[in-house]
Amino acid sequence: MTTAIVLLCILAALLELDTTYVGQLSFSRPIIAGPLFGLITGDIMAGIQVGVFTELLFADISPLGGIIPPSGVMCAAIPMILYSLGIELYFGFFLGVIAGIAYGQLDKWMRKARFKWMVFLEKNATARPGAFSRTVIMLIISAFLLNLIFISVCAWVCTQLMYNIVAYIPLKMYAAFKFAYMAVPWIGLATLIPAFRLKTR
Repeated sequence: MTTAIVLLCILAALLELDTTYVGQLSFSRPIIAGPLFGLITGDIMAGIQVGVFTELLFADISPLGGIIPPSGVMCAAIPMILYSLGIELYFGFFLGVIAGIAYGQLDKWMRKARFKWMVFLEKNATARPGAFSRTVIMLIISAFLLNLIFISVCAWVCTQLMYNIVAYIPLKMYAAFKFAYMAVPWIGLATLIPAFRLKTR
């Protein structure tokens, strides 16, 4: 991995903490994360495009109740990593969507695992109040490391996949993926139309 990719993976792992663990200041929104990734890889316009497309694609999925949406950070990070290695954005974008959905499932598992620890943590905090801060810090660090491992493994797998199949992809497949990629914002906008439609009695 290049230095830029390593930095991007670290930034992605940190930004993912913003979704639930630390801050929740919306830095993990794709429209913000995408340009940041673009700054690291040297193509901010590509980062803006990926961020906007990802934002529109998942615009109608809100993290309310038990709904855990796909990770916008992972969706934006994977295509920017692949793009910095010479893989077209329209291939990397859809691999990023798969990675984002996979992280959503991992996050669901992590939340269930954390719930089982809550009873133990509450007893520990009651018995030793001074250990509470240390426990919270350890949980945040462990979440960061898990995010970093996930994004690094996804980046490696997607890179190896594309390098091994890119020579066998027919030209028509390039055109199909490019068309599908350019249709993403329109699909996203179409899902928002019902939300803005005036309700009639």
